[in-house]
Amino acid sequence: MTEILRTEGLGKRFSGLIANQNIDFSVDAGTVRCVIGPNGAGKTTFISMISGHHSASEGKIFYKGRDITHQSVIKRANVGIARKFQTPAVFEELTAYQNIELAVLGSQCLQADRHDRINEVLQLVRLTDQSAMQAQILSHGQRQWLEIGLLIAIEAELLLLDEPTAGMTVEESAATALLINMLVREHNLTAIIIEHDIQFIKDLKAPVTVLHLGQVLCEGSFDDVAANKEVREVYLGTDEGRSL
Repeated sequence: MTEILRTEGLGKRFSGLIANQNIDFSVDAGTVRCVIGPNGAGKTTFISMISGHHSASEGKIFYKGRDITHQSVIKRANVGIARKFQTPAVFEELTAYQNIELAVLGSQCLQADRHDRINEVLQLVRLTDQSAMQAQILSHGQRQWLEIGLLIAIEAELLLLDEPTAGMTVEESAATALLINMLVREHNLTAIIIEHDIQFIKDLKAPVTVLHLGQVLCEGSFDDVAANKEVREVYLGTDEGRSL
């Protein structure tokens, strides 16, 4: 496989607070990577540095072999890095079709192909039957899928997903795992996912990186991570820990 993203010694400080320190991390194209850790572990700060929403205090970020450490959010988006925040950011009064249409307009898609591309994306995120519905009428899970659709429509290659199942039902979470794995497997997308839903992480069957106190504690399969004594101690007494 080809490496799509790598960080070397990545760190972030806010005044005297160390949020991340010395993070060496890599992910291959066409794969999923889950990032977990207790509250305050530095997960969101870490992907904020990858997306460009936070500047790195130290270290390097490489995307497709190029140093993007000091590139802006817009430049990173232009080369294929797109981020989904925890709360869906969609245009509530527009239909699902119109939301995707706006994203497609910002892509390289030719005008003659736009309608087909919009319908293709809606089909990918399982919203064909809801295409004429306003986003505000969609279920919470469907709005989450719609935002993933926006990332696909702008031709992102690396998806940074911050708690994509937050607020979802059990059924929606399971469907989201199937959706993400399908996008990665059949469309060669790459996803880095921050998540607290342990069952969702199990469903993804993806490698896991555990952050603790801003650093990488361990990496491996879910089973390897769940069996790690240090990980269990970090999560001890939490809902996530009881699910490991």
